[in-house]
Amino acid sequence: MSSDTQRNESDSSSVHRDPDRVMQKSLRQGSLFVWLAAAILLGFYLVGDFDEPPTTQLGYTEFLSAIEDGHVKQATLRGQQIEGQLTEQAVEDNDLFEAERFRTVRPELEGERLLERLEQAGIPYTAEPAEPAWWAQILLRALPWIVLLGLLFWFWGRMAQRAMSGGAGPFGFGQSKAKRIRTEHSDVRLRHVAGAERAKLEVKEVIDYLKEPQRYRKLGARIPRGLLLMGPPGTGKTLMARAVAGEAGVPFYSVTGSEFIEMFVGVGASRVRDMFSKARETAPSVIFIDELDAVGRSRGTGMGGGHDEREQTLNQILAQMDGFEAHEAVVVLAATNRPDVLDQALLRPGRFDRKITMDRPDRKARKAILQVHTEKIPLDDDVDLDRLARITIGFSGADLANLANEAALLAGRENKDKVDWASFSAARDRVMLGQARDSALSEHERRLVAFHESGHALLAELLPNADRVDKISVLPRAQTLGVTSQLPDEDRYNYGEKYLRDRIGVMFGGRLAESIVFGEVSNGAENDLEQATQLARRMIGRWGMSERLGPVSFTESDQHVFLGKEMSQGRNHSETTAALIDEEVQKLLKEIEARARELLENNRATLDALAEALAENETLESEQVRQIIEESGAEKPE
Repeated sequence: MSSDTQRNESDSSSVHRDPDRVMQKSLRQGSLFVWLAAAILLGFYLVGDFDEPPTTQLGYTEFLSAIEDGHVKQATLRGQQIEGQLTEQAVEDNDLFEAERFRTVRPELEGERLLERLEQAGIPYTAEPAEPAWWAQILLRALPWIVLLGLLFWFWGRMAQRAMSGGAGPFGFGQSKAKRIRTEHSDVRLRHVAGAERAKLEVKEVIDYLKEPQRYRKLGARIPRGLLLMGPPGTGKTLMARAVAGEAGVPFYSVTGSEFIEMFVGVGASRVRDMFSKARETAPSVIFIDELDAVGRSRGTGMGGGHDEREQTLNQILAQMDGFEAHEAVVVLAATNRPDVLDQALLRPGRFDRKITMDRPDRKARKAILQVHTEKIPLDDDVDLDRLARITIGFSGADLANLANEAALLAGRENKDKVDWASFSAARDRVMLGQARDSALSEHERRLVAFHESGHALLAELLPNADRVDKISVLPRAQTLGVTSQLPDEDRYNYGEKYLRDRIGVMFGGRLAESIVFGEVSNGAENDLEQATQLARRMIGRWGMSERLGPVSFTESDQHVFLGKEMSQGRNHSETTAALIDEEVQKLLKEIEARARELLENNRATLDALAEALAENETLESEQVRQIIEESGAEKPE
């Protein structure tokens, strides 16, 4: 290839890869056109008087002589200015008069004397208001056009501003709504994504490629064109994408899946084409599609078949991702918390061929996340982030950020100089259990709730495989009158049969305590029974924890909402098997209930002591609960 050809290609690519220069060039051309139109209009008005008939300019003395000689046919007085018409004979006989029309200016003191002379000479005359100055005439004539041009300039400026900021104007339905995030405007870096070390390793490789694509091309490496960030809500998928924008130093286009869909047919596909076109012009670049499942669901499940607007948009995304050339360094990031509903064509190699899972953080990761979110928060000496990470099992990154913010708000509400442990503890209760509400309970209801929660707490401490108690309270929160909070000793990912049985036993604790102490049960155990039944049905029907049924998984009918209507998917077993499953579920629940009842009856004194202390103090921490159980001499099962 010749040097001229290379230079031409370089110039062409530089133009395409610098949209700011292209935009500025178009703005200059447009403004030049507007100024040219303004000059033409103004010149038209300035030379508009050239069409007037020829006029003779007379001095005032000459005008008086013309009156005496009878050369004036008619006169018009406009202030100091006098216009009129001469006789045809006067023009023919006198070389002084170049045309029949004349114009002159009278002195200020000659008003009355002039009228007398005109009347004596029998010359008809009219008096009209004085005309404004020449510059005022020009201004009055040009004022409508000045206003019009001013509106044109304003409209042009607005359109240019929208174009520079990525807007599409009133007729730009088909243009992409992706927001371009500049590196200097993004303050998020990978260090802010704490606890996701594996995910950061995957992303760093892409960042390095975007910074130096030639280094990878020399080695024959092909970077993944699409990275799919998967995980539950709040685990940092969007934050990871923002960190890529801050680290890569390349144009970053951010859009949500729902922004592709409009009421007009073909708009979504047009926006996809426009977005990928912009990304190619500014390559190397990154496209981030948040909530990909809004547009990337499996095709063929809609009512419109292949003509469904969402499916057309998805088809265009698939086609555009296939259209990347080897030299086009464009990487597509996408985030979803429902990868199971995505179309398989999106997940094949060549599209989103690298999948990054963003899990809920473990204890070490939670501490790192808390350190990030408390950097700008003045902490008191009693705040232990390691302890806070230990008691926030199950919290996502967003939950931990909310926890730190709630603690700061509570400390500010109480006029504290620093955020102490009490603020974090109260904030954790608010996040986990809900906001405490004002609800005055009667003495009987307060005692009933105290025994109910004490039953849960006592079984949680006595059953060997259950999670230990963290806090119990009879303060109404959210939709509950009381609450028992449990925390596992460590993060759990697998649940054994013994653990599940003891978990159901703890659920039965409140109802059993009511039955033992008051001789009847209340409706307060509705949620406990529902959760226990669901868990038992999973153990029997899905996890094969029944000797009678064996290692078989039976799918129950599932409810789905489609187009606003509930639809059920039938079960895959017979009525006889369903009846057998019901029998096994009842048998399992009765066995667990019998064991839990025996434990509470054998430790009735401990139950009473725990309930009395809870009713008096309203809230008991884990240390207080264990101290009461030890002092009462509770008997633990073998």
